[in-house]
Amino acid sequence: MRCVELFEGAFRAFVPRVLLSTRPIQAMSIRTERLAAQLRTDLADVLREHYQPPGAFVSVTRVVVTADLSLAKVYLSVYAPGRELTPIFERIDQHQDDIRHQLAARIRHQVRRIPDLMFFMDDTAEYADRMEELFRKVSDDREEKGEEKGDNAP
Repeated sequence: MRCVELFEGAFRAFVPRVLLSTRPIQAMSIRTERLAAQLRTDLADVLREHYQPPGAFVSVTRVVVTADLSLAKVYLSVYAPGRELTPIFERIDQHQDDIRHQLAARIRHQVRRIPDLMFFMDDTAEYADRMEELFRKVSDDREEKGEEKGDNAP
């Protein structure tokens, strides 16, 4: 029992308080998952029809709905070769109320209250590219060290 207490004390010293919440992380319920899926498809349609600039592709990669269904975090991925992404996101943010209104017209018979929308840039692809680059560097370093050891061997 003493070792566990020591470990927990050392663990708490190095881990931020935010990560040590006693409240368990809960997955979305079936109802919130269904609503998230519906929001994802309908928001993708709304964004594609009205807010996607020519020469760019805006896609909804993920929607996370809170347990009380009052807030939906919408993660967007934008493919716009040779264009700055900031104006695209600014336009979506400026028209957030219009987007919510158009969404309400589509799903008003399925939910009582349309959740507030918060848009975020989904950086999963960038993160994956960065991880691939790091793995490539590690692999190259190992190959160089392996070649150096092979050169020194009799």
